[in-house]
Amino acid sequence: MNYKSSILKISHLLIFGLLVSTFTSCDEEFLDNTDKTNLNDETQWESESTADLFLNDIYSNIPNKGNEPENLDNFTDDNDAGFYYTSYNWKSGIVNPSSSDFQVWGGTSGPTDHANWESTYAKVRRCNLFIQKINENAENFSESYIKQRIDEARFLRAYFYSELWLHVGGIPIITEPLDRNTMEREDIYNARNTFAETLNFLTDELGAIVQNQALEVKYSFGESDAGRATLGAALMLKGWLELYAASPLFNSAPALADPNHLISFESEDPSRWATAAATNKKFIDEYGGTYALFPELSDLWRASNEYNSEVIWDRQVVANTMGSNYEQYGGPVWVNGVYYTWGNYNPTQEMVDDFAMANGKVISDPTSGYNPQDPYTGREKRFYDFIVYDGAPYKLDWMETTDTIYTRIDEVNPSLNEIDFGSDDVGNTGYYSKKKLNPDAPRGGGASGQNYIFYRYAMVLLNYAEAQNEVSGPDASVYSAINALRNRSELPDLEAGLDKNAMREAIHRERRVELGYENNRFFDIIRWKIAEDVMSVDKHGMKITNTSPSNNSGDWQYEVIPLNHPHVFTSKMYMNPIPQSIIDQNPEILQNPGY
Repeated sequence: MNYKSSILKISHLLIFGLLVSTFTSCDEEFLDNTDKTNLNDETQWESESTADLFLNDIYSNIPNKGNEPENLDNFTDDNDAGFYYTSYNWKSGIVNPSSSDFQVWGGTSGPTDHANWESTYAKVRRCNLFIQKINENAENFSESYIKQRIDEARFLRAYFYSELWLHVGGIPIITEPLDRNTMEREDIYNARNTFAETLNFLTDELGAIVQNQALEVKYSFGESDAGRATLGAALMLKGWLELYAASPLFNSAPALADPNHLISFESEDPSRWATAAATNKKFIDEYGGTYALFPELSDLWRASNEYNSEVIWDRQVVANTMGSNYEQYGGPVWVNGVYYTWGNYNPTQEMVDDFAMANGKVISDPTSGYNPQDPYTGREKRFYDFIVYDGAPYKLDWMETTDTIYTRIDEVNPSLNEIDFGSDDVGNTGYYSKKKLNPDAPRGGGASGQNYIFYRYAMVLLNYAEAQNEVSGPDASVYSAINALRNRSELPDLEAGLDKNAMREAIHRERRVELGYENNRFFDIIRWKIAEDVMSVDKHGMKITNTSPSNNSGDWQYEVIPLNHPHVFTSKMYMNPIPQSIIDQNPEILQNPGY
């Protein structure tokens, strides 16, 4: 029997597709809803407890991004995934505005990441309806309840809107529930707001939430409201959106002609960097005592460490009832001889090369000590924490014994994880990622109770350092933010005396390594306007062979090889298209440039 048959993939697609659809419909603790069969429009809003049922349903629509075999990392130069995913089509340059398939399997809609147009506006409408009904029935609620819950709904609305804005640019901003039965046609068919107008709405909303102080700064493990919106989440999101907008793709000459300013600003303004820097500095100054770097990065994603000091905004899950399947989709395919994962998290050589040496120097530095024929010796801690390389020991807590993962081509002692260049689930790069794999949980079946983390404090430090460097160059505060991350991972401080360009390069590398496999790289290569460079060239893996393959008596040779996979990127792909079905329904909606 050929255990490495791609038939395994098909069977698991069917099984886990059903599981995912089941798990993502549930919620935990405060998200659990009681029987609603006796609720109507009147009784729904007669008390705080019944009104909460409606808001909790909105929370349940926060996507559990850990429960998909395809994520945004697949659309970047960090990861090599299978040919059956939407990302493979996208990397082939295939993006189709007429597509209405937003699933991960071979779609042509581009990297929507749960933020497609129709689902976003369905969630936004529920937020608008909740706000409207709370105001209409204010006599049934305490003042503190109204302030807190309305700001929660405003945050959720801003979050849902922001996820779509990141992918398509300007969108119609709607703040009240629309009713086709009672409203005029011109009130139903809203045109797209500009890129700037959309950003301003989002940042104004988030800023007002922070100013109102109706929410808690942070919740901790075990608190009944853990998982609800916080001031920390609102300020973090505001600072991130400002950084995104200040970046070269939007804050310089547009990638494509954009006469309606739907995907860029009307003019460049360097002060946008200062705005982003100020918001992230505000977070550090005001919330830095509540949020902090978690001491051991590799333990940050344990279910037992939920809501630790670094977590700002996450999505709750519960093991075995509405659990995570992240462990099913990646990591080594074969563990101690058992087929365990789909092998989807395959770092490219390009990503691996950005991990520094333990002495803090990049591998291209001739004084770093890097040996291309002994490439896995003397690397930084994060490399060993998160990258599974040839010869790496592999032991998660649920495993009884340690495995050693070999990806080399070995005719004497063949490994089931041997690099195979695309014939089955085993990876094509010679590497696997184990970042975010819950060490307490075995594979799949919703067994993991690990919350999905959207934002963490490390991102605030990186966001601040990047924005502040663009404002003033590498001042002491920029060094402090980056060195805090490096020191946690046992790296020395960055060398003194870097200029703005050298610091920018260091920050970009630090983001890639620190935030890898957290769905951040995609937005970075987009906003930095480098996707046209890094996605238009082939990616690479590591092929390891012995010079005497019949008996392994020779030397093991490390050869960087091209993957020979699609690598097409055109300027229009910086933004997704607006679905043609939406334009057909609403003639006021303009398509994105290039589509």
